[in-house]
Amino acid sequence: MKKNVIMMLIVMFTMNLFIGSMLFAQETATQDTQAVVNNSEAVDNNTQTVEDEKAAPLEKAPQMSGLEMLARKIVGSGLVDIFIQGGFAMWPILVLFIWALAVVIWKLVALSYAKINVTNLIEKVKPLIEKGNYKEAIAICESSRGPVSVIIAQGLLKADKGVEAVDKAIENSSALEMAYLDKGFSALGTTISLAPMFGFFGTLIGMIQAFDSIAKAGEVDPTIVADGIKVALITSAAGLAVAIPIQFFNNIFQTMVDALIIDMQIGSEKVIETLVESKGE
Repeated sequence: MKKNVIMMLIVMFTMNLFIGSMLFAQETATQDTQAVVNNSEAVDNNTQTVEDEKAAPLEKAPQMSGLEMLARKIVGSGLVDIFIQGGFAMWPILVLFIWALAVVIWKLVALSYAKINVTNLIEKVKPLIEKGNYKEAIAICESSRGPVSVIIAQGLLKADKGVEAVDKAIENSSALEMAYLDKGFSALGTTISLAPMFGFFGTLIGMIQAFDSIAKAGEVDPTIVADGIKVALITSAAGLAVAIPIQFFNNIFQTMVDALIIDMQIGSEKVIETLVESKGE
């Protein structure tokens, strides 16, 4: 239940941030447009020539969408211009980056929340297990967080049925918790694999454009092939720029999951040992 609530809060926060940013960008665009109109109306000069000179640049000014304005405010106009110059291959790379970034945020919160001090938990429940007060030990585990508390609580629910039943319950609960801990790694792996591939695809498109320009011009001139080569370099760099940090976070999360698995093994072994000693088996 707590895991679902955390995921829901993350999604709601992201959606609210995105919608709020879009509304802000739209409002800003409206205010800027209104300011331009007001300035144009205020500039009433004595001659028609001055009015034509003022109106000509406004007619040629490119129109930007609210999303583009928002992007320029967040990441800067330079990166937005590079993204546009990279061509259509940049869009799937951007989608992969947003998808992987959402997964990274979720995994970081979930794994940080799941990490607890196993030694303190065992010190609290071990005396209760020795006394046979399983209900209070289960309550302590349920009030704690993380997979270690979950598997210990599930094992203690079967404490009256013997150590083998406890061991089986812990094993089944551990399998479920492992499945939850492994969530998200497929998304990160997909991004790590596909982002450079889309970058390489954009590289091929750029080289095709460069050779097509040479064929149309009939001569080899650096200025003719510059645009195609620029596309090739931008898409390749973008693919690697997405894959490298996602690979870094993927390795960090793998390390965190391994640490949680060790904690789960330590917790389950301590509980079973305590039960065996208390029952005199």
